[in-house]
Amino acid sequence: MSREASDGSCCLDQAGPNKTACHDFGMASSQGGLRQVALEGSGLPPATFRVRWGAPLLLFPITPEQKAWINRYRKQLVRSIPPQFLEEIICYLRRLDLLTAEEASRAQKASSLPEQVRAVVDVLAGKGSHASQSLQTFIETTNSQLYLHITVYEPMVQKHLESLQSYYGNGLETGPLQRLTNLLLVEGLTDIQQKEHDILQIEATKGLRNASKSIPLEKLFLPLSKVSIPPRISVTIGVAGIGKSTLVKLFVYSWAKGEINRDIIFVLPLTFRELNTYEKLSAERLICSAFPHITEPNCISAGAARTLLILDGLDEFKTPLDFSNTVVCTDPKKEIQVDNLITNIIRGNLLQEASVWVTSRPTAASQIPGGLVDRMTEIRGFRAAEMKDFLDQMFLDNRDLSGQVLHHIRANRSLHVMCTVPGFCWISGSSIGYYLKNSTDQSQETTVVPKTLSEIYSYYFKMALSSDWPEKPRETLRIEQAVNNSKKIVGSLGRLAFYGLLKKKYVFYEQDMKAYGIDLSLLQSSLCSRLLLKEEMQSFTAYYFSHLTIQEFLAAIYYYMAAKRAIFDLFTESGMSWPKLGFLNHFKSAVQRSLQAEDRQLDIFVRFLSGLLSPQVNKLLSGWLLVKDEHNSFRSQAISFLQGCLNTDYVVSSRTVNTMHCLYEIQHMEIAKTVEEAMKNESLAGMLTPVNCSALAYLLQVSDVCTEETNLSNCLTYNVCKSLLSQLLFCHNLRLDNNQFKDNVMELLGSVLSVKDCQIQKLSLAENQISNKGAKALARSLMVNRSLTALDLRSNSIGPTGAKALSDALKKNQVLLSLNLQHNAIKEDGATFLAEALLTNHRLTTVHLQKNAIGAHGARKIAEALKQNRSLKELTLSSNSVGDNGSVALAEALKVNHSLQSLDLQSNSISSAGVAALTAALCSNKGLINLNLRENSISKEGGPAIAHALRTNSTLRKLDLAANLLYDEGGKAIALAMKENRALTSLHLQWNFIQAKAAAALAQALQSNSSLASLDLQENAIGDEGMAALSAALKVNTTLADLHLQVASVGAAGAQALAEALMVNKSLQILDLRGNSIGVAGAKAMANALKVNRSLRRLNLQENSLGMDGAICIATALKGNHGLTYVNLQGNRIGQSGAKMISDAIRTNSPDCVVDV
Repeated sequence: MSREASDGSCCLDQAGPNKTACHDFGMASSQGGLRQVALEGSGLPPATFRVRWGAPLLLFPITPEQKAWINRYRKQLVRSIPPQFLEEIICYLRRLDLLTAEEASRAQKASSLPEQVRAVVDVLAGKGSHASQSLQTFIETTNSQLYLHITVYEPMVQKHLESLQSYYGNGLETGPLQRLTNLLLVEGLTDIQQKEHDILQIEATKGLRNASKSIPLEKLFLPLSKVSIPPRISVTIGVAGIGKSTLVKLFVYSWAKGEINRDIIFVLPLTFRELNTYEKLSAERLICSAFPHITEPNCISAGAARTLLILDGLDEFKTPLDFSNTVVCTDPKKEIQVDNLITNIIRGNLLQEASVWVTSRPTAASQIPGGLVDRMTEIRGFRAAEMKDFLDQMFLDNRDLSGQVLHHIRANRSLHVMCTVPGFCWISGSSIGYYLKNSTDQSQETTVVPKTLSEIYSYYFKMALSSDWPEKPRETLRIEQAVNNSKKIVGSLGRLAFYGLLKKKYVFYEQDMKAYGIDLSLLQSSLCSRLLLKEEMQSFTAYYFSHLTIQEFLAAIYYYMAAKRAIFDLFTESGMSWPKLGFLNHFKSAVQRSLQAEDRQLDIFVRFLSGLLSPQVNKLLSGWLLVKDEHNSFRSQAISFLQGCLNTDYVVSSRTVNTMHCLYEIQHMEIAKTVEEAMKNESLAGMLTPVNCSALAYLLQVSDVCTEETNLSNCLTYNVCKSLLSQLLFCHNLRLDNNQFKDNVMELLGSVLSVKDCQIQKLSLAENQISNKGAKALARSLMVNRSLTALDLRSNSIGPTGAKALSDALKKNQVLLSLNLQHNAIKEDGATFLAEALLTNHRLTTVHLQKNAIGAHGARKIAEALKQNRSLKELTLSSNSVGDNGSVALAEALKVNHSLQSLDLQSNSISSAGVAALTAALCSNKGLINLNLRENSISKEGGPAIAHALRTNSTLRKLDLAANLLYDEGGKAIALAMKENRALTSLHLQWNFIQAKAAAALAQALQSNSSLASLDLQENAIGDEGMAALSAALKVNTTLADLHLQVASVGAAGAQALAEALMVNKSLQILDLRGNSIGVAGAKAMANALKVNRSLRRLNLQENSLGMDGAICIATALKGNHGLTYVNLQGNRIGQSGAKMISDAIRTNSPDCVVDV
């Protein structure tokens, strides 16, 4: 037979009597020999043939083995055939008449894919050897990989699955692990993740990440879209204790049970702890050593079976990965250094077809070049509900205690952020729970609830230690023995922890334990089991601290105890060094090394070291690890040294912030308290010295003052702002108003907004001195920023050029939701540029452009954009000389735009012509909710047009017509429409020259209207007659809640009518009668009403000629009233002594009511 054509169709080469047959890609059979294939009826002598896959169907002789094939591989067929291939099989069998239409239909209707396959196999099994052979041949020639999977890999796979289910299913509770089933999809490592300690990362970012997308665990290794391919190299990062290894266990167990990623044939989970025990390995020995049941590793190395290699815990690997000096190796059988093996696998020189999943702490993950990583994900921390559930699980038998622990965690902002990490939450929860249980015991020396890291870990150690003590207190000798044993354990483990930390070593083996003189028999104690975990594998035992911070605390305790007697530098483990005498010299050495270390790995260690000098920690650990009150001799000098490390110039780094944390641990917070108080009082101006800047940077992370908003208005200079940049990065809501910032500061802020770490969501720069140059700097940052949703540039001078720069940025930025450019002189051109941006931007919902002189031309351009834009919800164009021409254009837009909800056209010289166009548009518009036409020139002729719109429109909720020229005629027209309108909830008619007739018409409307909740008639001379009409309406109206009648010419008679209404009205909550003349008689009537009324919450009777008598009447009435929370009686000629008397009376009669007298 001829050889294969270049198109890849099958060919058979006669091998000849002495040749050995093999699969073209060198796959051995499960017996280890090579399978021979004979052809019947080929006209050739009996011989062996090499088979190329993808050939047209060839008939093979039927052997007894083939007759039994379908029965032999029944289970494998049911497990392995994918849905699309099953359809191909059914079509093929139908063509050969081996499956009837009815049989095919019955199989396809089965409930699940395995059942469908089983139905087809059962039918064929009953149809003899020809049917069995046909299925075998079709699978072998059409899908060679699947054929190999069924006949060769599947037995191996089955053993592999059983092995993984047994190992990974042990003790894995999937209930609390819901958090791990969705990972954050991130675009590489941020600067802070590459450089900072895990704890500093959490503190700085408040435990949050800017991740717009998440990815379910089951899709972790699938393409993100139809046109993309699956990732080869995936990296999942997470800080220590977040659950990386648990995630791997969850994935492997779910896969082994067949719940996810059925397309992956082999999942090979390895840990770097295991890899640490080898010096050299080949790719194939790597697989065989870890998984002895995989007898054919070449099926993985050759890429014949889809494989996922998991490498868990890169941060625990003994050798840093060096990709720049990788010695290339492509031979899967060649043994090379393990670190070289890993880099070759990741680079794709080995196991090219396998997917690789690496998990790591963020800092260590930076060893892998970003260009090699196809997908990076991050494990998120606890949300509020998950933290509560976690603590409830911890204190399953005591839910009250769980609630108390959660209350204490939430009360401490810094601690609450840290507890988003499960590992840290466990330690903190245990410590606070132990404190709460023991603080009620009178025999226990009571102390304050643990707040600092050192206090929390001291309690944790005390809890671990006390579980080793005998229960009966009289057994003093045994307690002493337990304490001595504990000291010995902590001393030896502390030395291991400290020198491990210096070498970045977090996993230890038996040889390490022996080298540090650790008695393995002592590791059985309860204390050790809480500090050190043990993992036993086939060929080794690994030990590691239960959390990174446990290692750091133990290291600090060792260093503290050793520093008191050491005469040489403790950072030099062996060999001679310069003499170093005295604890303080050793303390200074540790702090200085921490400040100088590039990798920041000593930061938490020095915090703990500082904390051991605090009075609280000394009290907790004295008599066991510390000598009582010994800290007193070094504490003040240590504080002075730490304060000396704070800045002498305006450069604030994470090192400076860590020094502030050290002062917090040592319990010296005077600087921070002073700055925090100034922040609360907004009085930071002039006090931000370099040292206070350090305190401010620290407070930006931990202070409750910054929780909702970080307000640094009117206090920053260029230098101070520059020094705080690294901390401002993580302020979600940042106000920098009125700082006299110029364009150079915008360059700084632009650089911050451009950083991947940036978490600023709202930024206010109002009332500064920003010109078009500064706007351009901000615009450049908006091109790449992924966090900012609101930018406020009110009252600057960006002009048309600045507006153009921002508009160009908005064409690309799809994150910003709100932009305020009020009072920036952007003019017509600026409005034109913004209109162009609105044509392509589909995210912006709010734009404020008041006081920008955009004129009718600018309004027309924006109106054209509104005809296409569907995202904008709020547009403010007040004080822009829009006029009737601009209004007509906007009206045309409103006829087709039904997404805009609020339009502000205040002070725009709009007359009745403009209003006629706008109201005509309202008749068909279905989106506008709020329309502001205050301070225009709408005359009484505009009233009927507005009335027509109110009768027709069913969506408008708020209409502001204040300060126009409606007079009674316009007012009456609107009032008549309100009888029919059922949508409007707020109507402002202030200062419209309305009098009693229009008021009476509105009163009539209120008797039937059931939607209006707020009515403003202030500065309209409605008089007592109008008031009487409105009062009559209030007796029957049940929806009006706010009534504003300031300066409405209401006298005593009107007040008396209103008082009668208040006795029966149950809906009115706010009543403003400022600047009327109700006098003593009116006050008495109102007082009588207040004794009965229970709905009114706020009452303003300012400047109403009440006099002392009237005021006393009101004050006395409050004795029986329980609804009012605010009363204003100012400007009523009461006098100072009268005011005091009335205040005292109201305070006595109604302590919950605030009174202004």
